[in-house]
Amino acid sequence: MVPFSFAGHDLVALPQGALYWPARKALLVADLHFEKASWFARIGQMLPPYDSIATLADLTALAVATDAREIWCLGDSFHDSAGTARLPARALEMLRALTGGTRFTWITGNHDALMAEALGGTVMEEALVDGLVLRHEAEPTELRPELSGHFHPKLRVKVRGHMVSRRCFIETGTKLILPAFGALTGGLDAAHPEIIRAVGGGEARALVALKDRLLRFPLAA
Repeated sequence: MVPFSFAGHDLVALPQGALYWPARKALLVADLHFEKASWFARIGQMLPPYDSIATLADLTALAVATDAREIWCLGDSFHDSAGTARLPARALEMLRALTGGTRFTWITGNHDALMAEALGGTVMEEALVDGLVLRHEAEPTELRPELSGHFHPKLRVKVRGHMVSRRCFIETGTKLILPAFGALTGGLDAAHPEIIRAVGGGEARALVALKDRLLRFPLAA
């Protein structure tokens, strides 16, 4: 794990697509999209129905590895507003273990209209934590340092003649967009105009976290 500085805070970008905040022992993730497979099944597209369990297994493993005391989910935790009702029993058990064992906060996104109280944790539209704004979608006019998700950024680069795609963080001096953490999520090109617009244009970088280093790629406005 390689720390980096953002708005005066030491943070760690993890290869799994999560952000760790050592000073708070906090784990931050975005865009879990629980029950995406079951949503597709309802419209006739059959996918393996294990995405929620796989995502929760990854989140649980990271929480244990980092000894996280807090977990912040930055919106779109469910793929649709009825997703909470479709969680399988095993996924619900895993989720309750996380919400019961940590200070767990759901930041709501555009898919999280109906968060069930039975899941545990605290539900908020956004939060201000030690000077950092935590919300689902970046606000271009926000002047305070901000952490968000929503765009599922991925960096696509050519390596030895082959295109390689890796999920990435998008960073400017005041904004940090997290990649999607969910097991069944796609991605938007890191240099897409909507991402550049969301961070207010100007100088932005894609951060790709590896096990032992953090790669930075400048993005054109």
